Amino acid sequence: MRDTNFLKWFTVIIISMLLFICCLKATEYIGSVKRFSKGMESNLGGGLKRIVTLYDYHGQVIKQWYGKIDISESTEEADFIVDGRRIIIHGGIVVVEEEK
Repeated sequence: MRDTNFLKWFTVIIISMLLFICCLKATEYIGSVKRFSKGMESNLGGGLKRIVTLYDYHGQVIKQWYGKIDISESTEEADFIVDGRRIIIHGGIVVVEEEK
């Protein structure tokens, strides 16, 4: 009798742990699917509605750009096209916000 109760509880705990792990993996999967779809939307549609703000190293705004922007960033530079003009930024602090 005692072994049967232990086996039942052990099974319940194992199944619960497996379900918890599956839920965590599903959440990660949903997030990556959303990121992938946003990337495809940006690539196929010429960018997403964004605000790009360039700050100096003292926190003062140098310039802002609004519109449908497809941006590429690296540690060295940020470049994007807005209103048919290509903008390449070297230095400063670039903040990119997606408009809703």
